[in-house]
Amino acid sequence: MTQLEGMCVPICTPFDASGERLDEVGLLSHVDHMVESGVHIIMTCGGTGEFAYLRPEERRLVHEKVARHLNGQRPMVMHTSAINTMDAIDLAKHAQGIGASAVMVLPPYFEGPDTDGVISFYESLAEAVDVPIMVYNIPAHSGIDITPALFTRLLEIDNIEYIKDSTGDMVRIQELVATGGKIFNGADPLAFFGLLAGCEGCVWGAVNAMPAHAVTLFNHVRHNELDAARELWKRMLPSQLFFWSHVYNAAVKAAVGMRSRHIGPCRSPVQPLSDEVLAELANALAPLPELAD
Repeated sequence: MTQLEGMCVPICTPFDASGERLDEVGLLSHVDHMVESGVHIIMTCGGTGEFAYLRPEERRLVHEKVARHLNGQRPMVMHTSAINTMDAIDLAKHAQGIGASAVMVLPPYFEGPDTDGVISFYESLAEAVDVPIMVYNIPAHSGIDITPALFTRLLEIDNIEYIKDSTGDMVRIQELVATGGKIFNGADPLAFFGLLAGCEGCVWGAVNAMPAHAVTLFNHVRHNELDAARELWKRMLPSQLFFWSHVYNAAVKAAVGMRSRHIGPCRSPVQPLSDEVLAELANALAPLPELAD
């Protein structure tokens, strides 16, 4: 079974100019750009892929199209969250059936269950599929916090091996690493520090806009080239702080457009960045060194 390590890009979902029609050609072209830049893992329908705005059939279509196109070139994580247990199981089974290396799943969100209900949810999911499960912790949006103590309990369930933590809390990252589980940092401004703390890698939306930089940062840290890593990180940090403090998906898509290719707007009601904010983004991206993005 593939062990996940490195930079995982939650791939943006390109739309046409209206934001209502999937741009399937643009999607696969963007995936190719990530692969050519050396990105280690491709994730479909993550938060940066606007899963919450995709229709159920669109989520399945994106998974299928990318899996068929990648054809095993990279490990592929499919985000299969759903509010209720049976829908989450159906989505995860579909992902397993089309070749997912792992599935990423939020705890049931929006007026969700208590701790026992969260554990029951993941137990049922793990019994239904054989692929590894990456728990997704983003309590600001899910309303449920997968604490280190709760993650320790979840690690006792077969198939649960990973967590993506997007709390943006460096103490939390270190506590999670100490559980012995496999941790992926999900907070842009902590990418460098999470790697230093022992994370397996990052699930990092900004990789869409700077894939070669992200891979180079990971490689520097893994090879203990810390001076080079620090210097690169200093130049990446302004953009990471920008993403973290603005409407995230709109900012990342705008950055992709500035750096490499146009992938359309976010789906309504998310609005494009204003000209003034776009100028701020351009300034935040300006320090990035020249790499083969």
